[in-house]
Amino acid sequence: MPASGFLQAVLFDLDGTLLDTAPDMVGALNDLRAEQSQPPVDYGIARAHVSHGAFGLVDIAFERIDDAERVRLRDRFLEIYAGRVAAETLLFDGMASVLDDIEADGLDWGIVTNKPGHLTEPLLATLGILSRCACVVSGDTLPQRKPHPEPLLHAMRQINAAAEPGDAAQLMYVGDADRDIMAGKAAGMITVAATYGYIPPEDDPLQWNADHIIEHPRQLLDILANLDRHNGPHHPRG
Repeated sequence: MPASGFLQAVLFDLDGTLLDTAPDMVGALNDLRAEQSQPPVDYGIARAHVSHGAFGLVDIAFERIDDAERVRLRDRFLEIYAGRVAAETLLFDGMASVLDDIEADGLDWGIVTNKPGHLTEPLLATLGILSRCACVVSGDTLPQRKPHPEPLLHAMRQINAAAEPGDAAQLMYVGDADRDIMAGKAAGMITVAATYGYIPPEDDPLQWNADHIIEHPRQLLDILANLDRHNGPHHPRG
């Protein structure tokens, strides 16, 4: 685990880590299937692939399609999803109190996601948490996307404009996909794998080599408390 200094901020992946977006994502996918005169997909199978994005969902819902049709279906899926982006989506159970405790401890928190900005920000605004984010880095904010570390480093600079690369060791990144842990480790941040998220059966989070693994959002507070005991008090904001 990185051990330089004490924690300054916690960054979250969005789908499958901060928010349970599967009901709306899978709902949009089944609306798309209905347009193609096909039955709904199995919810459990589709849920496990939500973190793989629009193309990942299209790939499990439609077989034997060419590249052009794949792109067309992806674009139509995103149109449908945009119309119901926050219809059933909620913070994961326990996450609201986690955010409250993070803020009470004087830490910033933010979001780094591969989800496009035109979907990310309206979703956060509808749920009433956009104004609480110290930063939001979406999949189209930069030329690079996770697993590249630059979105995470960009988030760090948004939180602290004077941040240096080595300061990344004072940030934590929480995600539910191997690319999240790859990005966090490449950036030099503390990494946490969220196994309550959207993980296909063939993926093994133990193989991601994250610094920590949690099975429920509330377990993140235990990690933060342990870091606090070992590294000293946090610096409150403002």
